[in-house]
Amino acid sequence: MGRLVKEIRGRVTERAMTEILITAEGYAARLTPIDTANLINSRYRQVTNTLTGTRGIAGYTAAYALYVHEASGKLKGQPRSSVQAFGTSDGRQAFASNDGKFWDPRGEPRFLEKGFEEAEPEIRGILRRNYKL
Repeated sequence: MGRLVKEIRGRVTERAMTEILITAEGYAARLTPIDTANLINSRYRQVTNTLTGTRGIAGYTAAYALYVHEASGKLKGQPRSSVQAFGTSDGRQAFASNDGKFWDPRGEPRFLEKGFEEAEPEIRGILRRNYKL
């Protein structure tokens, strides 16, 4: 029994967490706004085993990722050329390129969070499949 528990805690959980992150990132990628592709190309995932369990992290390394993720989306669909600058939710001033429209083509505010929410049925399946004894 001890060997089984160690395998579940280690390799099985690590594999399940990696699969969950990859799946949810796929959903989030469809919702990530793309202008120069810098944001979407800055995606990362990390799986770490700690004393208390396995931790998975998915995110974006682009310096502005948090601001885009937390944006209200009120400019969605508006031409970028119509807005010189705009305020962020934390009171900062931000600027955009003149190309295309805000949040094109399918971008959504809170794209990473929504990606995990949309992936929930698949995540449940991943957990069932990996922890089937």
